[in-house]
Amino acid sequence: MTGFLFELTFLLAAPVWLLMIFAPRWRATERIAASPLTVLPLLAVWAVLAAPVFPELWAAVTGPDIDTFRDLTTLANGAGALWAQVIAWDLLLGQWIYREGRRLAVPPLLMAPVLLLTILLSPIALPLFLVVRALWTTRSRQRPAPAPA
Repeated sequence: MTGFLFELTFLLAAPVWLLMIFAPRWRATERIAASPLTVLPLLAVWAVLAAPVFPELWAAVTGPDIDTFRDLTTLANGAGALWAQVIAWDLLLGQWIYREGRRLAVPPLLMAPVLLLTILLSPIALPLFLVVRALWTTRSRQRPAPAPA
């Protein structure tokens, strides 16, 4: 059961990622990506995985030390709960990056690799996106305003 829930976690997030990467201009994608409710199924999986190891999880988050976290991750449900939490966080972060990219009119071909990197390694993707956003904002400000008609 734990293995199934572990795999289900990413499968629940994948449709949102696919829409943001492959159908970024579709109106439904924009509505879906604007909703924080996309993570609720992931949080439900987290709750199912976390419940059996809640004492260990609570100990790890209230008195963090490396040995306590290591012990938590040796439990299948502990590792699964942490995975579900990471996937939920990455999805929320990816949705924010997607919306910022759309707001600034960053081309989808530039955003797609950033979003893919967010799925895989969000601690690298976020600073990269912040650089892209800063450069794009600066570039947009330097463009001359269109001449009045």
